[in-house]
Amino acid sequence: MFETQLTRALKIQYPIFQAPMAGGVSTPELVAAVSNAGGLGNLGGGYLTPEQLRSDIQEIRQQTDQPFGVNLFVPEQSEESEEAIFQMTDYLNKYRDELGTAQNPMILKSSESFEEQVQVLLEERVSIFSFTFGIPSQDMIQTIKQHGIFVIGTATTVDEAKQLEVGGVDAIVAQGSEAGGHRGTFLKDASHALIGTMAIVPQIVDHVSIPVIAAGGIMDGRGLAASLLLGADAVQMGTAFLACPESGAHETYKQKILSTNEDSTQITRAYSGKAARGIETKFMIDMHQYRGTIPAYPIQNAMTRDIRQAAAKANSPEYMSLWAGQGLRLANNQPAASIVKQTIDEASILVQRLPTIGTADNK
Repeated sequence: MFETQLTRALKIQYPIFQAPMAGGVSTPELVAAVSNAGGLGNLGGGYLTPEQLRSDIQEIRQQTDQPFGVNLFVPEQSEESEEAIFQMTDYLNKYRDELGTAQNPMILKSSESFEEQVQVLLEERVSIFSFTFGIPSQDMIQTIKQHGIFVIGTATTVDEAKQLEVGGVDAIVAQGSEAGGHRGTFLKDASHALIGTMAIVPQIVDHVSIPVIAAGGIMDGRGLAASLLLGADAVQMGTAFLACPESGAHETYKQKILSTNEDSTQITRAYSGKAARGIETKFMIDMHQYRGTIPAYPIQNAMTRDIRQAAAKANSPEYMSLWAGQGLRLANNQPAASIVKQTIDEASILVQRLPTIGTADNK
């Protein structure tokens, strides 16, 4: 019933992608569980060293023989004045004081080598590669495709989707403003690319000729059925899997996901220097009052890493980055396979009901 052009191309049973949540949330266990349940598990590899990436890919392979994807961050050139970095370091020291961690930490590097990460994917013969924050070079995309890898880009506007298609990708994730985590916007300021999922999906579908994956606020079978009706070939769900047992999210983070409401998220640059949606915290509220310049991603991300790690150790959610989408109230802590099954079962019932919706018998 739910076979689409994309499920056939990727050789998966159901048009359900588990979002590639970086930072340890999309564990090999979560990726494998979703793939084994008939969806597409995705490893968020953006912050992993090449060695960690290889290890996780091999671990996933030990747990599933089904297709899975790996997601990486397209590198961005970010320069920041020494003054802005000095002021931010000084400002962040008050949180380090509060959390009992060392002041003025040494930052050795702000991001991993994208080229080295991609090399691992080629050597490990990963079948599906997705990316966000821009478009890799034409040469790199062609090299990846020559290895038989299916390539997926992320767009938040129609213009971005068009550029991705011209760039040679095989499918596009249409990221609505409801989505948790970092915005994939790359053509303009993220504040001008906050189009809701229900609005952006059909517009992208109408302007590209490749499959579209709907993302943002999709938590269950209703979201899947609606997205397919809008013209999407699949959905990508992140927050829906955050609190499940296989997720690597911190237990305090999981509890916040299960106890917080749909009106509790905000988009912030406070943690990473890049716009991202998460549950509002004391850190976000305080940083919004900061009068200086927040260094751009990935510099700010590296500068706050020690604070976030110390907060996790102290079970202090007010200083952790609690990325989450607007579908929060629909989250549950069922195993990943159960979430996939429930989503498909619910969508099946809805699709079968479609011919009767709006008729006298249905009222």
